[in-house]
Amino acid sequence: MLQKIDETAAFLNSIQMLHPQTGIILGTGLGGLVNEIKAETIIDYSDIPNFPVSTVEGHHGRMIFGTIGTVPIVAMQGRFHYYEGYSMHEVTFPVRVMSKLGVKRLIVSNASGGLNPDFEVGDIMIINDHINMFGTNPLIGKNNNELGTRFPDMSEAYSKKLIAEALKIAHAESIKVKQGIYVGTTGPTFETPAEYRYFRIIGGDAIGMSTVPEVIVARHSGITCFGISIITDSGVPGQITEVSHEEVQQVAAAAEPKMTKIIARLIVESGERRVIY
Repeated sequence: MLQKIDETAAFLNSIQMLHPQTGIILGTGLGGLVNEIKAETIIDYSDIPNFPVSTVEGHHGRMIFGTIGTVPIVAMQGRFHYYEGYSMHEVTFPVRVMSKLGVKRLIVSNASGGLNPDFEVGDIMIINDHINMFGTNPLIGKNNNELGTRFPDMSEAYSKKLIAEALKIAHAESIKVKQGIYVGTTGPTFETPAEYRYFRIIGGDAIGMSTVPEVIVARHSGITCFGISIITDSGVPGQITEVSHEEVQQVAAAAEPKMTKIIARLIVESGERRVIY
């Protein structure tokens, strides 16, 4: 793995000179943030050595190097999922590469189902914790100390500082946001009513099929994380209806401008500025 990480990072460094400290992973239907990026280098996943290729509709499969404001960033427009048949190491490989590139802060977004009865479809939820229900962990196996410690602490998986800054931005922009716990599951099926009840009972506020593995590996790598979800369907008893991937994309796209405003301002106001010589 170390050899593959080095090869991929070396290739990416050969085609861009930004050296970003901020990484972004955009989820289903949430690629509109790229409109805020002044792109300098765009490359398809299929052209990146050792990279998986996203197979999910709504995930474009491109890595973008550029700036938001004056802050250098690297953005993944589309992610990889365990349910696509990739191993956990493959799902999280891009995070390892970001770390090698020098990324110190990771912002992840996703579309998720609501579990909290106080949430409505279209709400934005800032993730303050997660529950790993994948039945596995991307750190299982022999640990390499060059990548991180054997037993990483997860007491602050999502940065309290970045959460506080995002809440201030949302208030200033008059954007209603929620906070809550994200439950990560394998998918690809949406949950049954009994499963929705179970995940709510154990403390979940929203549920989805991503994010948790990426955040685990990011924290293992010493990267600070911020996560945000758009509630695209409801798993609350009495509100559960048949849902499709297309409907999830539509709801995510409708709510995305508000999420984009929060993320863009968060990056600009708390990121490392590009040095202009």
